[in-house]
Amino acid sequence: MLKKEIAKKKSLNALKGKQLALIFEKPSTRTRVSFEVAMESLGGHAFYLGWNELQLGRGETIADSARVMSRYVDGIMARVYKHSTLEELAKHADIPIINGLSDMSHPVQILADLLTIWEKKKRLEGLKLAFIGDGNNVCNSLLVGCSMFGMHVSTASPQGFEPNQKYVQSAMKNAKKTKSKIEILHEPYDAVKNADIVYTDVFVSMGQDNEKQKRLSIFLPKYQVNERLFSAANGDAIFMHDLPCHREEEVQSAVIDADRSAAWDQAENRLHSTRGLLHLLL
Repeated sequence: MLKKEIAKKKSLNALKGKQLALIFEKPSTRTRVSFEVAMESLGGHAFYLGWNELQLGRGETIADSARVMSRYVDGIMARVYKHSTLEELAKHADIPIINGLSDMSHPVQILADLLTIWEKKKRLEGLKLAFIGDGNNVCNSLLVGCSMFGMHVSTASPQGFEPNQKYVQSAMKNAKKTKSKIEILHEPYDAVKNADIVYTDVFVSMGQDNEKQKRLSIFLPKYQVNERLFSAANGDAIFMHDLPCHREEEVQSAVIDADRSAAWDQAENRLHSTRGLLHLLL
């Protein structure tokens, strides 16, 4: 495993001479730091490009930017608002385009999540993950990623905040092959029953600040992962959160700071899984 090889100072020059552009329409601590450190630790170079620093912010088409940057760098990681932006970049680029997050999905996070679960539980197949809260981009990607490895997934969201049907259908298709079970529910206690992993994310994502009070009134208190809800899962269940968290909103501090919280290991594994991804693609 590359994580162990790096610890032993091996594979440190695997990407020597490679250049990775990091395009951020939405800022992020973990995504920026993990990609920059991962690239540098493998001997390559990564550089940050804020959206307004690019000609994209001044009216250049995404297609033209993709064509030009393909002549300069070996890959692009883009963290954007609209998923269609990533699709447009990929359509016109001649280099790998990595989805660092969009409004629809967050696959690089799920790579770290699956690594974390495997380290904690020593397996993936047959485990049950319960996702509580907004059926957002993280939830969408968890459905697809977990179902690929035979994990069962139960989500619990308020009416109107369920995961995207496109991703649900993709997970259902995977489940037929891997014999996993997918449940889209509304009751948190039903979702966490027999769960090995309880996962949540913020109720108010970046760009939704004008909806904050409305969203909190819908999600709280029912969808908060508190000690009582967490205790309804299996006795050896772990808690997961992709961070940053809003303490006392989607999760109580008593849960995320407890011994069975894997949130900090998830954060660390963003670096290790990113190294593996870059090693594979570049």
